[in-house]
Amino acid sequence: MTNINQLSSASSVVAGDTIPIWSTDNGDTRKVSLTTLMAYARANLGAASGTSLILTSYVKTTAVLVSALPAAALVGAGARSAVTDATQTLTAGIGAVVAGTGANIVPVFSDGTNWRIG
Repeated sequence: MTNINQLSSASSVVAGDTIPIWSTDNGDTRKVSLTTLMAYARANLGAASGTSLILTSYVKTTAVLVSALPAAALVGAGARSAVTDATQTLTAGIGAVVAGTGANIVPVFSDGTNWRIG
C-alpha cells in the first residue's frame, strides 16, 4: 500500500477529485470527493451550536452591491458581509439599515430582518 507521503503532488483540484479520509463507521480509509466533503461542511460545520472559529490571520469578505445581498431573514441574525454602494459612511450610519446607490464601502450585519451598517 502506498504511503501518503509517496503520492505525487497536485497543482490544482476540481470538484470531482477525491481525498482520503478515515471512516470510523467502517474502520478503514476511504475516499471522498471534494464536492461531497464541501456539502458535508456546509450542512454540518456552520450549523454546529456552541462552536467557534479561531483564525490566526484575517477573513476576507468580497464586498457586493446592497441589491446583491441575500435577504437578511434568509441568512439569519449575525451574518456579516460588506457592501460597495452604501449611501452612508460607517461612522455616520453605524446601526442604520443599509441603503444602496451611494459610494461608500461599509461592513454590514444581519439583525435577522434587515442588513445594518456596522
